[in-house]
Amino acid sequence: MARRDRFAAVVVMAAEPAVQASSLYRFYRAGDEETYALQGVSVTALRGEFIVVAGPSGSGKSTLLACLAGMDEPDGGNVRIAGQRISHQPAPVQARIRARHVGMLFQSANLLEHLTLAENIALVRGLVRRPDRVDTVSMLVELGLADHARAYPSQLSGGELARAALAVALANAPTVLLADEPTGELDSVTESAVLDLLAGVAGSGTAIVAASHSVAVAAAATRVITLDNGRVIP
Repeated sequence: MARRDRFAAVVVMAAEPAVQASSLYRFYRAGDEETYALQGVSVTALRGEFIVVAGPSGSGKSTLLACLAGMDEPDGGNVRIAGQRISHQPAPVQARIRARHVGMLFQSANLLEHLTLAENIALVRGLVRRPDRVDTVSMLVELGLADHARAYPSQLSGGELARAALAVALANAPTVLLADEPTGELDSVTESAVLDLLAGVAGSGTAIVAASHSVAVAAAATRVITLDNGRVIP
């Protein structure tokens, strides 16, 4: 069955959006010049959806993900994660919501070099206490990394590093997984393997919002949103 068909077969686990951004504006000022990174962008992702944000470099993709994660504050509009407003909140509140509901997967990986893979996962798990957080051993077996739990990032191949980064991003059993160019540095074979893993993540009920230039990633998505100059293109 095609990836898109598998995604389409997912039953939405809750009516409440996993993440909802409403009319986001973000601008940066340099001297007298203002650059608008986002201009009224709205995005809603339900559990089980895999949304790809496409567009040329500088179109606002990374800024959008940063706002969704509560790592950057929009100048207008707001973001809710699992019904909780994360934008324009005190930093400790944002950190709690992020630890409880958000997984982040970056092109440059999200692993601390001085920690083993198991220690990286334990660090994320320690940030939140919840009954449904992912069992480390089971997750590493599923991702084909059971023999690398004690390995440091520098000891992993490119494909293993991509899967390890995904393991860390999923360690808190997130409501939404935010990914910035998750396959940008991978060959086509490894990219396909990572997309299969992401399909399984969405199939389990996690919402995925990924910024990517990849045609293969876009083809795997249930929905593609295109940004240009900070605006959603119909």
